[in-house]
Amino acid sequence: MSRRRALVVCPGRGSYDRGSLGYLKDRGEAARAVIDACDERRRAVGRPTVSELDGADAYRTSMHVAGENASLLTFACAVSDFVELSRERYEVVGVAGNSMGWYIALAVAGALPLEEAIRLVDTMGNHQERNVIGGQVLYPVSDESWQPSDELHTAVEDTLRDVNASGAWAGWSIRLGGFAVLAGDAEGVKQLLQRLPQVKRGERVFPIQLPLHSAFHTPLMQATSDRAFEELGDLPFRAPEVDLVDGRGLVFRPRSADPEELRWWTLGPQVVDTYDFTASILSALHRTAPDVVIALGPGNPLGGPLARILVQARWRNARTREDFERLNREEPMLLSFGMPVQRRALV
Repeated sequence: MSRRRALVVCPGRGSYDRGSLGYLKDRGEAARAVIDACDERRRAVGRPTVSELDGADAYRTSMHVAGENASLLTFACAVSDFVELSRERYEVVGVAGNSMGWYIALAVAGALPLEEAIRLVDTMGNHQERNVIGGQVLYPVSDESWQPSDELHTAVEDTLRDVNASGAWAGWSIRLGGFAVLAGDAEGVKQLLQRLPQVKRGERVFPIQLPLHSAFHTPLMQATSDRAFEELGDLPFRAPEVDLVDGRGLVFRPRSADPEELRWWTLGPQVVDTYDFTASILSALHRTAPDVVIALGPGNPLGGPLARILVQARWRNARTREDFERLNREEPMLLSFGMPVQRRALV
């Protein structure tokens, strides 16, 4: 049986939700090595281990969503999934990530050794302790059939203009495949929540503020970027082992990627400029021509955005939501570790 070419996509730090408790239990030897390395780091800095967080008797937002805990916990889950991916069935031809998922992507693509990627993730997460700067707001910019909505795009741009004209600040944080992640200072977030027209999708009513999130990928994070260069400037970046696609859509290639470019973008523009996840995945699709896109866990927060991007790209001739759902049933083009049935096809 020939292997399927796989583009692996890594999740952001908000992925570990209430349903993720116990995600790290009963793992194999390779995953246990990842979890143990994360636990060792946490013990060394005097914080709850990822095993303790994952094994808690109850999910608590104040504990599990806080950046100083959520970051490495999400990393441990995603990398554990990656090392359990069946290499007999899948050939990894490219790696991308969303937001903090870029740090995970560095690890799974081999651009950083595991222990150094753990240091990167835990250090950046710890910067958020008692230091939440502004916030993020999630809002749809596609309709219920997954087509781009000019009306919703206009509402976003008009609202951003009005917020900034008021003396507050708000802007784009992440372009997330049919969704806008907007960010702002405290007053900017307040106004985004008040000014954006309410939109219902299923049981969810938007706009939604993301809990305990700073205004990531905006100029408000400049001090965090400066601190990252001071504390993490010695990270041993290297060319990845497979194509690695960043939040601009730029591809870092094996053997030829410049480690200094990786360092500069990871600690600089990646922190303070808009993260274009949509452009990243479109670039990855056309660069690597995968048979399947695989989203690492925990959870499945990237399932919706990835499906919308595949429709936008008309991947395998999926031009509508109905096309995608039919084609994905026949021969999956998108699989997620966070979906138990799909997970069985991956490990």
